[in-house]
Amino acid sequence: MRKIIVSLFLVFLPSEYALADKTTYPVSVQSCGDSITIDKHPERAVFHDINMTEMALALGIESDIVGVTGITGWYKMSPEFKKRLGNIPELAPKYPTLETLIAAKTDFFFAGWNYGMKIGGEVTPKTLKPYGIDTLVLSESCIHSSKQKTSASMALLFDDITKLGVIFDKQDKAVSLINEWKIQIAKVKKRALGKRPPRVFLYDSGEAKPFTAGRYAMPNALIETAGGTNITSSMQTSWGRTSWEDIAQSDPEVIILLDYQSGGGAESLQKFLEGHPLMKHTEAVKKGRYVKLRYEQLTPGPANIGAIEKLSNAFFPKETRLFDLQ
Repeated sequence: MRKIIVSLFLVFLPSEYALADKTTYPVSVQSCGDSITIDKHPERAVFHDINMTEMALALGIESDIVGVTGITGWYKMSPEFKKRLGNIPELAPKYPTLETLIAAKTDFFFAGWNYGMKIGGEVTPKTLKPYGIDTLVLSESCIHSSKQKTSASMALLFDDITKLGVIFDKQDKAVSLINEWKIQIAKVKKRALGKRPPRVFLYDSGEAKPFTAGRYAMPNALIETAGGTNITSSMQTSWGRTSWEDIAQSDPEVIILLDYQSGGGAESLQKFLEGHPLMKHTEAVKKGRYVKLRYEQLTPGPANIGAIEKLSNAFFPKETRLFDLQ
């Protein structure tokens, strides 16, 4: 068994992390191109957003978490998520303040640019460091602070899980999760072999101009992994706005609706599209080809795997009755 675990580390982990079955502190990991050193096992960690919190729960580090932030201010917690979160409190419904994190005696913060932190804002790795708070930045969000421009891929999720596994001495669990996810992804990719990729549009919000996912956002990786083509992949951004004229001209065959579970959710987005003078003529709208996905399914986290499978089922349905996605 030990040989198998070691082999998995060599296959799935970047070389700088493939060190041992157990973390020895201090330990260093990369965060948006910078090396951060964690002197000891974090005991009062704060995780921002539902997707990053789900990474922590998947690794089983609840006992090391003192609080979460940025969840109920935008969407509702599902009963399952509430149960898994247990007695861990939400310290701030949206972005945490510096005072919030200091008052909680935080020693580790996992967030991202535009996911709990803003470039030049009050809460950044630089502003937190003097208070003894180490910060790991969500890999997908590094596009906002890095000159390196590479399209989003599933490696972003694997990289974050790997780093958290090292930091919290859960390396074996991290490897197990990544191995399981890669097996599931391989099955999905097999289904798409030899088939034409459908044209896919993700509709997050916005009426005057649609807010959607560009080349550097996680949905671009999910759509491509499931066998589709993101029609806004030419947008040199992560999340951003485009025009309805461009979207309609691309004639999407499938539309992903982001279901915030508040403010009408996916149903209100669908109703808007079906009444839009341009979008109502697209193939996806005319044939009712929608996929409803929650926020945590479309941002980097464990729920990405289920999202890929749901997209694959929509892109390549087994039945002749296409796109029954409810």
